[in-house]
Amino acid sequence: MKKRMKKILKVVVACMMLVTIVIFGLKIKETVRVNRIMELHKTEQNAEENDGENNDDENNGGHITTAVQQIMIGTMCNNYENALQTLRNIKAAGYDAIELNDFMIQKSSLLVKLMTKFSGMPIGNGGKLDWPKLMEESGLKVVSLHSDLGAIEKDAKAIADKAKSFGTDTVVITGMYRFDYSDLEEVEKLAERLNQAGKALSEEGVRLLYHNHNVELQKVTSDKTAYEVIIEKTDAAYVNFEFDSYWMVDGGANVVALMETLGTRMKLWHINDRGYTKSGPYMTPILKENATELGNGNMDLDTLSEIAIKNGVEGVVLETHQNWVDNDPIKSIQLSGQYMMDKFGE
Repeated sequence: MKKRMKKILKVVVACMMLVTIVIFGLKIKETVRVNRIMELHKTEQNAEENDGENNDDENNGGHITTAVQQIMIGTMCNNYENALQTLRNIKAAGYDAIELNDFMIQKSSLLVKLMTKFSGMPIGNGGKLDWPKLMEESGLKVVSLHSDLGAIEKDAKAIADKAKSFGTDTVVITGMYRFDYSDLEEVEKLAERLNQAGKALSEEGVRLLYHNHNVELQKVTSDKTAYEVIIEKTDAAYVNFEFDSYWMVDGGANVVALMETLGTRMKLWHINDRGYTKSGPYMTPILKENATELGNGNMDLDTLSEIAIKNGVEGVVLETHQNWVDNDPIKSIQLSGQYMMDKFGE
């Protein structure tokens, strides 16, 4: 029995050592890749950055804020210098702001890091960095702070104070984890929870937006989806929306109709395009669709942009997770920035 236990222990130790070696190797590989990308971009922001500094007070009078979602640059923020350079490159590409995630501006567990990495949304080591200082030095604003409903229900004041510390009055709930969007009763309860959370934040001078994915398109009645119920059952005084058109297209929804239904309740718009970018011939079998740079896919972004502008959208936030040009999120941000500036720039 003892011999068997020793063998098992040896196997366990060997497995743990193997996992450690793999993780360490991946970390080294990722660091090399990031450093190579950063070297390529270090000299790109000078003239453009100086031009962009004149727009700092243009968030009024109908100006639409253009921003990048922080998840896009998670791996680029492995240290302070690289993070600052990345933010300055975003500023130089013409964007006004960044949308922060509360789980990326504070220390996260190894499990969270591994889960996000294997899901295609690596968060990197940005939680160790001084984000208030980074935002100040980069010249970028914070358009909003992504959080979660549980955290708001636990301490709305703390979440509101965190948002306000970055100069934003907007907190976004990023959808519900492991929630059944096909259950009408549960969806109606969710709407009420959103109303209560929005009211609690409003008392602290902060507003609440709800961000969709594609699961909200589940039918909860014969003629209504969960998303339609959430729209109907939430109070516009306390709950509004950050609309993600990519996920709704992915789910087969009539995106134009949804944007028209939201109207002025669509305060922010998560934008990306849908298609596939690759080198070489496009041959069968059918390619897997993926997010691609704005204007390079098949979504009717021109029509959606017209509706967003007509309805008074306040900010447009770029977000893709992968399929970047040369595996470089900065290049992808820059290329999409050309479309963003054409549609929403001054």
